Amino acid sequence: MTELFKNHDVPFEIFMAVIVVAVIWILLVINRLAFKKLQDRQNGLHLIFFRKFCAVVIIVGGIILAFSLFGGLDEMWKMMLGGTAIISALVAIAAQDVIDDILSGMMISLYKPFEIGNRIELEDGTAGIVKDITMRHVVIHAPFNEVVIPNSRINTMSIKNYSYHIELRSFLATFHVAYNTDVEKAIKVVREAVMKCKGTIPGIKTEHGEEYAPVYFMAYEDSSLRFETRVFFLPDVPSEVVISDVNIAVNKALRENGIEIPYPYINIVKH
Repeated sequence: MTELFKNHDVPFEIFMAVIVVAVIWILLVINRLAFKKLQDRQNGLHLIFFRKFCAVVIIVGGIILAFSLFGGLDEMWKMMLGGTAIISALVAIAAQDVIDDILSGMMISLYKPFEIGNRIELEDGTAGIVKDITMRHVVIHAPFNEVVIPNSRINTMSIKNYSYHIELRSFLATFHVAYNTDVEKAIKVVREAVMKCKGTIPGIKTEHGEEYAPVYFMAYEDSSLRFETRVFFLPDVPSEVVISDVNIAVNKALRENGIEIPYPYINIVKH
């Protein structure tokens, strides 16, 4: 085949390089489309990890193929295996972390202690929603930033998964109003405000279907009436977002309906 290029302007090496790049690109496209089709049926952490793993294998395989075609494979292996002990040790140390992360990523993908969209908390206090996994790390969306943690590190930690095998999450919302408030009106206002929040969903099963939780008048506090309700939301929605939205919505609704929100104060009487 090399003889065909002796009388042409395009060198054989350049032609083969273009072929190798084209093959790698085609295989990467096939890999992406194949896993996309699988993810349309079942989206999971393992599919995301192995899609990226296969992409790396294709690229590395393409590089090795290129060296073998250009006659540089022997030189490459001699350079890697026939170097000094110091270079070999440095390469081994550098590769150890990479290999640990890849193997840990495989373990996480196979045993699935969490999934994409799950809300987790690690033993070091890091908490948030799992957004992505790569060959080397897991990406967690925390309230104010993205936290990137190596696979090998997260694989050795104890993990609290607040979304593990549950359909809904919830929190107990508490609100206080003044003593002179119409209790029935306050209950109605609070419930309607919660229902209008974007992140809240019905979570109480009744004979009529799923409904929002009732609002209860729970107690007479020192300077207020205390109301409580259970707020439900999906596992992949950040709890801090829902809590904030509910508090804002209820606060606004109470003020618009002329319901006083009490706060501690001191009357000073001057004689």
